Amino acid sequence: MSAAALVLPGVIVALGVCLVVAAFRPRHPRLADAMGALTQHPEVSDADEGAEAGRLGRWWVRTRRVVASETLERQLRLKGRTLPTHYQHKLVGALAGFALPLVAGLALWFVTRQATVIPLIVAVASASVGFLLPDLRLRGASAEASDDATEALLTYFDLVTLERLANQSGTQALHSAAALSDVPVFAAIRGGLERARLEQRPPYAELTALGKELGLPALGDLADVMKLDESGASLAGALRARVKELRDAHLTAMKVDAAAISERMTVWMVVPSLVFGLFFLVPPLLTIVGGA
Repeated sequence: MSAAALVLPGVIVALGVCLVVAAFRPRHPRLADAMGALTQHPEVSDADEGAEAGRLGRWWVRTRRVVASETLERQLRLKGRTLPTHYQHKLVGALAGFALPLVAGLALWFVTRQATVIPLIVAVASASVGFLLPDLRLRGASAEASDDATEALLTYFDLVTLERLANQSGTQALHSAAALSDVPVFAAIRGGLERARLEQRPPYAELTALGKELGLPALGDLADVMKLDESGASLAGALRARVKELRDAHLTAMKVDAAAISERMTVWMVVPSLVFGLFFLVPPLLTIVGGA
């Protein structure tokens, strides 16, 4: 047995111990992260978060003082997921990815009685993949989440219009429509309206800011239309016209995306034709080259 084979397992184990100690060692947050934590607006109470996320995710976020970036916070809010829940998934994936290769290596050693360092290397790699997999899945589903959020927002516009036709005031229509569903967009709107109510101020500025945070500028348009209620204007016609414009724009965007997907599919449709053509071109070319 070479010296490298004897030293390498000890080096890997020592590196793993150092990484574990560094991961579980409390750290002081950066000033930007601390200020970001003060400006975040969670829509989930502590009791709901504890039931949803579990203790592991809450413990990790509290110990590591994790603060989500603006992009991550937007993606999580559109998915209706809290930051502790997200880190719960990351930690469970890392633990599962680390444990499964070790269990397989232990079973292999029990059968063959030959120890190898490969399961430990695979365990470290799979733990890294398991920790990053929730981020990759969340990023890959961001476009679909944005489309779903837009559809939910357009439905919210329709509900506000119906509430307004039922002789509700502008503020009452916003609150009543937001209480009709528990999808993430409705929950975010409901939280913003509740904050504005507790602060005893009109909800329109809160809706505009929420639209910027979620990447839904149409929510700011709704706030601008609802402001007309203070001047006594009729809102039903304006809301219907704005909803029609937004639906047409959303449908146009979906058609553009569908056309782009169709164009990408044509590339793969051409490949079999090229391969089939090569079957006829290669023999004559070989004959010409051989005759020359």
